[in-house]
Amino acid sequence: MKSIIVTGGAGFIGSNLCAELIDQGNYVVCIDNFSTGCVDNIRHLLKHPKFSFLPNDILHKPIIMHEVDEIYNLACPASPKHYQKNPLKTAKVNFTGVINMLELANEKGAKILQASTSEVYGDPIEHPQTESYWGNVNPNGIRSCYDEGKRMAETLFFDYYRKYKARIKVARIFNTYGPKMHPEDGRCISNLITQALRNEPLTVYGNGNQTRSFCYVRDLVRGLIKLMATEDTFTGPVNLGNPDEFTILELAQKIQTLVKTKSQIVFWPLPSDDPKQRKPDITLARKALNWEPEISLHMGLLYTVGYFQELLR
Repeated sequence: MKSIIVTGGAGFIGSNLCAELIDQGNYVVCIDNFSTGCVDNIRHLLKHPKFSFLPNDILHKPIIMHEVDEIYNLACPASPKHYQKNPLKTAKVNFTGVINMLELANEKGAKILQASTSEVYGDPIEHPQTESYWGNVNPNGIRSCYDEGKRMAETLFFDYYRKYKARIKVARIFNTYGPKMHPEDGRCISNLITQALRNEPLTVYGNGNQTRSFCYVRDLVRGLIKLMATEDTFTGPVNLGNPDEFTILELAQKIQTLVKTKSQIVFWPLPSDDPKQRKPDITLARKALNWEPEISLHMGLLYTVGYFQELLR
């Protein structure tokens, strides 16, 4: 049994990760300030003997008295709607907050995994995106607090690795979906499913030809745990995502069919700096982690639609 900290553990990915780590027999401390996370995501875990919840913001270094083996740092708003609401705090979480967690990991001799993002590639010129690609990021746009914040977080992780021999792992997470998503988080899948279930117009930005690759959360969590389990000599960064690529218009049409909604698709202007294409090259994940997604978009959407139907009911 390991003692594991998950920051952002009441969020979408974090809560799914906490549940899986506990199912594997670990003791989990969830740290969250509920800026975007939700107590309902972890309510079923609160009475579990191997789960503890610590209300805290990683901008304030937590005092952890017991032994810590691993830290998953997922603390940061991940949807544009949320991270643009307070861009300065988003940037601080990815600098001051990351330093606090790296310091804690060093004190405890713990492995620490940073949840980075495909947004470090910006609006990519290389397609699909490999880990060696340096990206095409606007450093002063409305998304920069997140895109550049995550790039800064990676910088700090590797500086701590070189200077202090920190036991780091860096995962670049591509678009992920599934149960525990917030219905109002502004992501395309949650937006389209809730709109379809309410028989509201399905909002597609631009002409809908921009592409994304969607990974079901259970597959992603499996990849994060496999990455953490690697030897200290393997640091990443490693892409974790589903390489099956779809246009946003195709996604809207799939949801339209699955939900059997009366909703019609409407087109809105494309937001600033929205990437035109996004697809991970997961060659490294397949080779180093023996990992690849198992759940198709069709099956994943069925599970997710069922979750939102129950939630909205």
